[in-house]
Amino acid sequence: MSRYIINGRKRLSGEVEVQGSKNSSLPILAATMLTKGENVLFHCPVLSDVDAALRILRYLGCEASVQNGAVLVRTDSLSGCEIPDAFMREMRGSIVFLGALLSRQRRALISHPGGCELGPRPIDLHLKALRAMGAEISERYGVIECSAENGLRGADVALSFPSVGATENIILAAVLADGTTTITNAAREPEITDLCDYLTSCGAEIYGAGEGCVVINGVKSLSACSHTIISDRIVAATLMSAAAVTGSEIYLGGISSTHLASIIPVFEEAGCEVFCRDGCIRFKAPERLRAPSLIRTMPYPGFPTDAQAPVMAMSSVAGGSTVFVENIFENRFKHVSELCRLGADISVEGRVAVVKGVKGLYGAPIKAQELRGAAGLLIAALAAEGKSELTGINYLERGYESFEQTLCSLGADVVKI
Repeated sequence: MSRYIINGRKRLSGEVEVQGSKNSSLPILAATMLTKGENVLFHCPVLSDVDAALRILRYLGCEASVQNGAVLVRTDSLSGCEIPDAFMREMRGSIVFLGALLSRQRRALISHPGGCELGPRPIDLHLKALRAMGAEISERYGVIECSAENGLRGADVALSFPSVGATENIILAAVLADGTTTITNAAREPEITDLCDYLTSCGAEIYGAGEGCVVINGVKSLSACSHTIISDRIVAATLMSAAAVTGSEIYLGGISSTHLASIIPVFEEAGCEVFCRDGCIRFKAPERLRAPSLIRTMPYPGFPTDAQAPVMAMSSVAGGSTVFVENIFENRFKHVSELCRLGADISVEGRVAVVKGVKGLYGAPIKAQELRGAAGLLIAALAAEGKSELTGINYLERGYESFEQTLCSLGADVVKI
């Protein structure tokens, strides 16, 4: 099993281009199943989750390859309708294949998705919406079987929670459905907008992407296109956290500051200077961070749950106390005990964590148990005096492309063993 050896307290400097978004790549790869011709996806990150998505496409009969940094997908030869349990367990995002597969093949057999264990993440919203669109769904022996022999039809779907995955699945099911679908209380994340931009380029009729109400008029067919995936706002937040804990100044290229609108004020409250211009961010940290007072994770445009762990690592070395309220997942404080091994002072009660900033952290062996927690532990290790050994980096590699190389290009001392 691979691991990182981190020698902390190295100042960072320089400029990096932020990688493509993991949470955009996966639904767009699923969406290629709805098109005819060859799709060319630029800025698609090299991640284990993306590799898993490509394996699913190939298993279903599609052609999927990486050439000259671009992902090429042709789905004309798609023939299967079943995704094996082993593939579904590899990542939570595999559920987004359901809507596209049902739309394309009129039948889909899948098991419940895997991914990081962050507490209950039921797919009932997905299934309820697909039933409203005419799908017949049964669950037996851990297998979800969906069919729509006469095709899917448009429907009015009101989500009880603005679920990103459910919004994506409904959009994918609706673009080729008969009639109009309206999603009320839709997720508004930039990744939803990116998916809709791709589908619109393919010929879909989608209105209101990025808003609470999305309207999709079904069309007869979609044609493949070229598309550039947006940059990953969570990776950008992680790099900003890395600069913050090391008192550094760095430049981030290719990132939209509007996607970070709820994150940037937290760093500014901590005393960091954030200058945004022409898709570039200059980030400068103070000698001593101030603790942000309160951080509540919320659906977009609120503070993202995926940025909670890296920012908690930053808060652990800031002057004062920060209260974190986790409103999205009930089990997203798994990294806290490992942060405390480094010397952090954090107490947890249910969905609330209170972080009392300490003057310094110290290197220790630490183990990641999920993707964003792994990023938080790595950030803390960058701030720690001495050497830390981080295991469980397979979780990190689900969402961060060659992250040790990115950090080393800025001056960090991180070695992958």
